[in-house]
Amino acid sequence: MHIVIMGCGRVGSSLARALERRGHSVAVIDQDPDAFRRLGPEFHGATVKGIGFDRKVLVAAGIKQADGFAAVSSGDNSNILAARVVRETYGISNVVARIYDQARAEVYERLGIPSVATVRWASDQVLRRLLPEGSEPQWRDPSGQVRLIQVGAHEGWVGTPVGKIETALHARIPFLTRFGQGLVPANDTLLQDGDTLYVAVANDDVPRVEQVLSEPPAKH
Repeated sequence: MHIVIMGCGRVGSSLARALERRGHSVAVIDQDPDAFRRLGPEFHGATVKGIGFDRKVLVAAGIKQADGFAAVSSGDNSNILAARVVRETYGISNVVARIYDQARAEVYERLGIPSVATVRWASDQVLRRLLPEGSEPQWRDPSGQVRLIQVGAHEGWVGTPVGKIETALHARIPFLTRFGQGLVPANDTLLQDGDTLYVAVANDDVPRVEQVLSEPPAKH
């Protein structure tokens, strides 16, 4: 894969090195040529001086052959503009923008541009540690209609097959964590004490799923 990165700060340079270590070709764009020093002597990808939403600069970075684009500069406006240019002009759907303003990030996710909002990420991580029994979204689709939530279950569910839990929730459980390890369950996998469920659920169904799992299973 060829990935173009706009911004060679701490995030951009780390991302570039990580992608190259995984065998991908990388081009990094930045207005400040001194920023490329962060890449280190072992980086063999391309570096392009210029503005990341300038089409000539993008073409020089190989955007026409790119499989993905990451806008991770320090400016929200620049990241948003570059992401839109790449998506709308060059038809690249694999685009991610780093947005510091959480409200803006949510707007652009709804427009189909996945965003990483630093403050939101940090606050979500804290919430997941403070509220281990409450659901927190681990992933949202760009339209905001579906999410993957992390949620604990009432102790009454211990010993229940995952397939039966899915039937009760009317939702899928693609994986769970047990003793800190991920596990893709089969229908007959029994829930154990301390397991954390990851439930794929429609946005409007989150309260219902939380309610079902907060109580012992209904007896028939």
